[in-house]
Amino acid sequence: MTAISDHQWPPPADWQKFERITCELFSAEWECRAERYGRQGQPQRGVDVYGQPQGAAAWHGIQCKQKDNLAGTTVTPAELKDEVRKALNFQPPLAQFILATTGDRDAAVQDVARRLTDDHQKRGLFCVAVFFWPDFLALYGKHPDVFRRHYEHILRLVPGAAESPYGPPFRLPPRNPNFAGRGKLLDDLRAALASGAPAALTQAIRGLGGVGKTQLALEYAHRHAAEYAVVWWLRAEEPTQLASDYAALAGPLGIPELQDTNETREAVRDCLRKTGNWLLVFDNATAPGAIRQYLPPAATGHVIITSRHPHWTDVARPLDVQVFTPEESLDFLNRRLAGAIEADARLLAETLGHLPLALDQAAAYIEETGETISGYLNLFGKSRAEILKRGRPGQSYPETVATTWLLAMRKAKEQCPAAEGLMNLCAFLAPDDIPLDLIVEGAKFLPKPLAEAANDRLRLNDAVKALQDYSLCRKDPQSRSLSFHRLVQAVAQEALSDEAKLSWCRAALGAVNKAFPFQTDDVRTWPACSRLLPHALAVADHAEVLEVEEPAGRLLNQAGGYLKGRAQFSDARRAFERALRIGEKAYGQDHPNVATRVNNLGGVLQDLGDLAGARAAYERALRIDEKAYGPAHSAVARDVISLGLVLQAQSDLAGARAAYERALQINEKAYGPDHPAVAGNVISIGLVLRALGDLAEAKAAFERALRIDEKAYGPDHPYIARDVTSLGLVLQDLGDLAGARAAYERALPIDEKAHGPDHPYVATILNNLGRTLHDLGDFAGAKASFERALRISEKALGPDHPTVAITVSNLGGVLQDTGDLAGARVAYERALRIDEMAYGPDHPTVAIMVNNLGSLLKALGDLAGARAAYERALRICHNILGDEHPTTKTVRRNLDRLGN
Repeated sequence: MTAISDHQWPPPADWQKFERITCELFSAEWECRAERYGRQGQPQRGVDVYGQPQGAAAWHGIQCKQKDNLAGTTVTPAELKDEVRKALNFQPPLAQFILATTGDRDAAVQDVARRLTDDHQKRGLFCVAVFFWPDFLALYGKHPDVFRRHYEHILRLVPGAAESPYGPPFRLPPRNPNFAGRGKLLDDLRAALASGAPAALTQAIRGLGGVGKTQLALEYAHRHAAEYAVVWWLRAEEPTQLASDYAALAGPLGIPELQDTNETREAVRDCLRKTGNWLLVFDNATAPGAIRQYLPPAATGHVIITSRHPHWTDVARPLDVQVFTPEESLDFLNRRLAGAIEADARLLAETLGHLPLALDQAAAYIEETGETISGYLNLFGKSRAEILKRGRPGQSYPETVATTWLLAMRKAKEQCPAAEGLMNLCAFLAPDDIPLDLIVEGAKFLPKPLAEAANDRLRLNDAVKALQDYSLCRKDPQSRSLSFHRLVQAVAQEALSDEAKLSWCRAALGAVNKAFPFQTDDVRTWPACSRLLPHALAVADHAEVLEVEEPAGRLLNQAGGYLKGRAQFSDARRAFERALRIGEKAYGQDHPNVATRVNNLGGVLQDLGDLAGARAAYERALRIDEKAYGPAHSAVARDVISLGLVLQAQSDLAGARAAYERALQINEKAYGPDHPAVAGNVISIGLVLRALGDLAEAKAAFERALRIDEKAYGPDHPYIARDVTSLGLVLQDLGDLAGARAAYERALPIDEKAHGPDHPYVATILNNLGRTLHDLGDFAGAKASFERALRISEKALGPDHPTVAITVSNLGGVLQDTGDLAGARVAYERALRIDEMAYGPDHPTVAIMVNNLGSLLKALGDLAGARAAYERALRICHNILGDEHPTTKTVRRNLDRLGN
């Protein structure tokens, strides 16, 4: 069961709300009426809330420290000591003092509380405890009524958010505890968004890399998070990552994520359009066109965009961010480096060009090493001179950033030698969410000493800590992942020799290749594929530049397979085309490895509806494999089967049959007539025979496949379910409804056990079973089967997939026979729209849908509409299937029954 504390719920926006929450929660926890002490301006004596818990003999007091508008994320040991000192004057004397804060847990503060308690116990004084925001979430779990009162604005939007495994629609990176300055920018941003003017509700924060655009947006989002029902951070630099992050909002909004990410995107946009009070942040957007389709269509919320791209006026109101002013730089350094000499600090800021990221890096180096600012400046000058000797310009500010990071990298290496390798490896991956498991599991591909650290968790932790200590990376302990600024990665790469670049690129390729799942068509691998996809694409980009290409080709081929499975067909096509281009360069135009990639490209072209392109690809793959292996190799059989699929989709049933029969001959010769590999061929032949109307031969083919698979796998293998389902189809066509029902009822539990109750294979069987129950007159049973099949298919395939059309049409038939003619018409028209979009206007499947609609129009008394539908269906069947096909005869019979 999901607990409230399992997720990140935003703390209150101001101290008054925090005091009220504290008072209500501890009233419930103490089983007494806790009260707020005094009023603003009066001496508090260290106590904001007090009460006498049930069964306690003395009073307990709480001091509330709301941290929302401060740069820090939690209280300090000094603040705790000061509040404890004040609480000693509270009357009557306290038995326990609690410092409550919206900040994160802090070990140093907890240590001070423990020492104070030990000292007080010796002196007969109160105990000291600290309640951090995670502790409040745990209390919310015990007292959900209080939780619901204070998060009503979120729960109105998503009523089940508290129990949902997705948690609330709230996702932000951690707040920057060292944020400083930018007061006017934050005020301007708030004023614009709060103005209500439609043109101001989308703000684009633009400026140079490292200028602090992301940190400004992040600080704003954290400061105002409690004012919104939805706060969602989107990594917008890579299209695939943006699509993934946007789709991830579906679950917290109560929208089931669809297989088609475009459909998911539109569902999320529509939900946001209908609601309000949301904040979306698109971080590192590349250009307006890259995010336009993700912007909700109505001005019901706020959008913040960060980007280096200068032109946003047609999408958003720009907010330009410059480097720090001299005073902001000085304020930042005084916060980070207590006791800094002002003249040295000003010189450092000037030397670093007042760039926030560069100042942060320099301060981290000085803090960790104990170096003075003047000493740092001396080192900086020496490093800059060294860079100048290499031909790099010494005055441009990007070089200043590079020099700072190189110094930090050098010190991190001194702290832990493996840190250098970790930095180099990650420089060739995507900047965000780099799984540490990727490094551990890819250890055999890594150079020493990183390989040794990857096999020793303590040493790997040391390497990560060294990079964190100098602000080179961030670690997310929840996901066990690292994130880097992309400029840090660029600097690390530029510091490598050409030979080292090749070495680390190969290492990154090896690690990602090993981690990226092989069976990308298996939905169970998709979470891993989704997480690794940005890294696969990033390292493939580097590999192509460095000409470390062929491992990248394999990786792109796998990425394409995943994208195809997720119905991101255009992205899949690009990945397959890149993989093919690499393969052609590495192996030549006519290598069997190239044929495999050509075949994969053909598959996605067919998904995109480019049947001619798919056919050309399959025919090319076939020519290559025939030349390499001869006419009777298993690879040739694979190509021929693929060609048969596209021929069948083009309604060339005779050509498809010939292709399947050729593949069958090859596989029978290679494996023998009773090998499981042959059974799949036989099923394909049976299906095309059924489509041709040769039901007896189709039945014989399905029975043969079933015998082979039962002998090879036993009675309960998923292949048995496939075979039995196919047999059920032809039994139903032959009028053996009892036999068909028995077949489907045998197949259903096999696939439910093998794949789970919500797999598309299960939906297929349910759909077929529903047809049989319908024919048997069990309308209620048929309707239940179709409705369950429809739920599964829509969730897995999206609402506009041809498989969905089949189930919708079947459901329409039941509705028609039970008298719901209006519902049946809606179903038939939906199914027809889907199939026309998928197949075009003249496909046999479209003819079936048009025929069904004709029968419904006849029942409604619209004889002219029915005649037009039947005539259209008959024309398609005559042209494609011929006059002797059973479907053609059925349509003609329906038309004849209308009379003149």
